[in-house]
Amino acid sequence: MAATIIIVIIIIIIVLAVIINYRKKVTQGCCGADGDAAEKVIPKDVDLADYPYACTILIEGMTCKNCAARIENRFNQTEGYFAKVNLRKNSAEIHTKTPVDDGEIKSIVAKAGYHVTEVQRA
Repeated sequence: MAATIIIVIIIIIIVLAVIINYRKKVTQGCCGADGDAAEKVIPKDVDLADYPYACTILIEGMTCKNCAARIENRFNQTEGYFAKVNLRKNSAEIHTKTPVDDGEIKSIVAKAGYHVTEVQRA
């Protein structure tokens, strides 16, 4: 009987820990906990008419809005780039002022800690 009570208490503690962790992820994002939330970076030039080249990239590894902000910020901090990430589609629209190769785009995403699975050019 005592062993059953101990097992039930352990299960309750585990369930509570999972619920607390889940609530934290929902409210703060998986990688925005502990004040590590990514603040949005706006590029110096926000006129899309100045960015004649564009592509869509599919990104692996994004799980929350902070992941998306980190990738978007990496591009928007880089001269000649303007990006908008779509977390629901695990993709990003990348606009550039000059032609760039797929390797450069993949490198920027990799520096943010994620992986490009596909580059789609129009």
